[in-house]
Amino acid sequence: MGFQLAGLCFTDAEGIGFQHDLGLAALSYLIAVSGSYASLEMIERFRGASGSRAACWHGASAVALGGSIWSMHFIAILALRIETPLTYAPAATLMSLLIAIGFAALGLQITHAGASWWRIVGAGVTVGLGVAAMHYVGMSAVQFSGSLAYSPGRWALSLVVAVAAATTALWLSSTLRKTWQRAIAALVMGVAISGMHYVGMAAAVFRLDPSMLAAPGLPSGPVAVAMAVTTLALILCALAFVAADRRVLALAARDSNVLQGKNAQLAQANAALELGRRQFGAVLDNMSQGVCFFDGSQRLLLWNRRYAEIYSLDPGTLHAGKSLADIVSDRHAAGSLPGTCAEYLTWRDQVAGSHERSNTLAHLQNGRVVEVCYQPMPDGEWVATIDDVTERRQAEASAVFLARHDALTRLPNRAMFHERLNQAIGMVGRGGQCAVLCLDLDHFKLVNDSLGHPAGDSLIQAAADRLQACSRETDTVARLGGDEFAIIQTAISGPGDAERMADRIIQAFHEPFDLDGAPIRIGISAGIAVAPGDGASAESLLKHADLALHLAKIEAPGGFRFFERAMDAAIQARRMLERDLRDALARHELELYYQPLITLETGRLGGFEALLRWHHPARGMVSPAEFIPIAEETGLIVAIGAWVLKSACFQAESWPSDIRIAVNLSPVQFRNGDLIAIVREALGASGLRPDRLELEITESVLLQDTPGTLAALRQLRGMGIGIALDDFGTGYSSLSYLRNFPFNKIKIDQSFVRGLQNDRESKSIIRAITGLGQSLSMKTTAEGVETVEQLDILRQEGCTEVQGYFFSRPRPVAELHTLFGAFHGPSHEGDPQARAAAHGPASAVLAGQ
Repeated sequence: MGFQLAGLCFTDAEGIGFQHDLGLAALSYLIAVSGSYASLEMIERFRGASGSRAACWHGASAVALGGSIWSMHFIAILALRIETPLTYAPAATLMSLLIAIGFAALGLQITHAGASWWRIVGAGVTVGLGVAAMHYVGMSAVQFSGSLAYSPGRWALSLVVAVAAATTALWLSSTLRKTWQRAIAALVMGVAISGMHYVGMAAAVFRLDPSMLAAPGLPSGPVAVAMAVTTLALILCALAFVAADRRVLALAARDSNVLQGKNAQLAQANAALELGRRQFGAVLDNMSQGVCFFDGSQRLLLWNRRYAEIYSLDPGTLHAGKSLADIVSDRHAAGSLPGTCAEYLTWRDQVAGSHERSNTLAHLQNGRVVEVCYQPMPDGEWVATIDDVTERRQAEASAVFLARHDALTRLPNRAMFHERLNQAIGMVGRGGQCAVLCLDLDHFKLVNDSLGHPAGDSLIQAAADRLQACSRETDTVARLGGDEFAIIQTAISGPGDAERMADRIIQAFHEPFDLDGAPIRIGISAGIAVAPGDGASAESLLKHADLALHLAKIEAPGGFRFFERAMDAAIQARRMLERDLRDALARHELELYYQPLITLETGRLGGFEALLRWHHPARGMVSPAEFIPIAEETGLIVAIGAWVLKSACFQAESWPSDIRIAVNLSPVQFRNGDLIAIVREALGASGLRPDRLELEITESVLLQDTPGTLAALRQLRGMGIGIALDDFGTGYSSLSYLRNFPFNKIKIDQSFVRGLQNDRESKSIIRAITGLGQSLSMKTTAEGVETVEQLDILRQEGCTEVQGYFFSRPRPVAELHTLFGAFHGPSHEGDPQARAAAHGPASAVLAGQ
């Protein structure tokens, strides 16, 4: 038998020869490729579809692929040129079509489930075997006068070609997804179909047998032509459907993109709207003002958290649509209405009827003050903002109050005092009288410095309360600053009313103040000026009252003075004295006097107390009681005290080595001067032994800064210097001073010595002090001894040392040689009188002086 394709002929010894028409063979390959491309396009839609749409595409692609395989087969048979006529058995022919479609459908279903390599191989095997099955079943439908057989080797090769080419085509279809790439897969699938057919035909052996009659069947020519036409029509329809579907999908994708764009825009708008809503809600709820919005039916539409807070409403009771009447009822129950419900609703109707914006300040029943801004809207709607101005109004009221009152005592301040005083003087012009009392606390600075400013503030408040208790409701009690107060007495009959008020105040301040359980005693001094006699203006009246206070503080602390015209001259004189004192040290007008200190046990001279004197060139000898307070007030005492200390040490260094020198120290020297350095300099420059120096301090030194002062005193004591506590028994006389610092000596104030003969209390006090000194190993020195009786009592009570006019007045340094002769000789059993008799006239003269 021979086989010829495109002019080539193959022969086979066992059968007849046959050949194929090249044109029809090309047509069959074209149909195979076209059908494969159409089916692959539909497979692509099949893969992306689901449900009924997937089933339709599945069936269409299976029919297209199976039909093109089947049609290609019969067109290729039509191209067969064989020596005997051929017909087709209808049943087998139909069966071959069904096999082609069925295997194609099965293979496509396998690829639809997934694109893994094993599924592609399975689908390729299925489609390849389907092509082979269709071919050989179709060949079985061929009828001619003879029989048909196959070469086993070529038959097997045809199966391999079909399976390999189909698998490759399906793999390319799943990998190459673009249209032109699927065309490559269609070409390969056409090779699978055509290759299998022509290899299968090469395996066929046609044997003619004239004795065999061909069974009647379908003529090959018309059937093949019909099949070709029908198949091409189906392929074109399939491609048209694919193109239409692609167009529909493109339009759908476009519409979907447009819809997605619109949806995205809508989502963006919704997001922006939601963001705006949240932002609006955040702004609304974080406003310091309350906001409410009602519609024309008086129902709540909008509100914020602050609205509920200001009106003390439960936020859970507020909801959109709640009526104004119900809200007003809730506010009345919460105490946040300015009046009754009916009054509020009536006011609301009046405001609404005006159709104009309005601002109202409302005082609510709960004490809060709110400012309501009402704004009408179209259609009867209205919005209101509510601002709680309670704290602001209180702050404004407080600012107004503090502008005219003292913050600590709540009393009128200097500004308000002047207003009231001008009013009072205006009443004086119509025939009345008024008085101004300027008051100043005594020893307040000591209390403030020793106990601290909080205690000082408490004392100022307590003093203000006492002043108000001593005054009438018509009087004005003011704090002018620090510990200075003033009182305006109106409608008085004369100076006697002011004097009686001053007496009441001074007596009230005799009682101690209780500061955290500690009794504190202070006094108060007052200066009084009465209008119209002492001044016709507020300035002059206050000035004169202050002048009287100034002299009261100097001349009678703890008392009062009325203003007198002569006070101006006294103040001027004091100012001149202060001016002269500033130059006294430079002009060498200051001098030290010395008063002896007598030891009672031996009757000998133990030392001298240095006392400062001022020889004024015009006024003569000025009393220390006049210029020492001025020096302390102006701070001059620091320089003067340093001069006193240095001069006393220089003069004492020339005395006998057992004679001590006592120097008084001012509290100002501890506070403002470098006392330790001054003492070291005086001792170093003079060469005086530190144990011969004795420094006398008063309790006021310890009051001003106890820890610092005690530290300085301990440092002085560590240098070997003696420390004496002067004027003990006056002031506070706190035993804690004696416990906290080991003094060398306690000096008993002369006020207790003067009354020794007749005052049992003074004798008891001296006995207590001397006993205390003995128990603490401290010497006791009595000041102001003037009589023998006083001396005898002091000796009996155990006093260690005495000084006073009985022995000598203070003497300048040039006269001290007489005192050394009188009191520094042999002991006469400790009797100063015996010493006076032993030393003759000089001692007698000294004793008489």
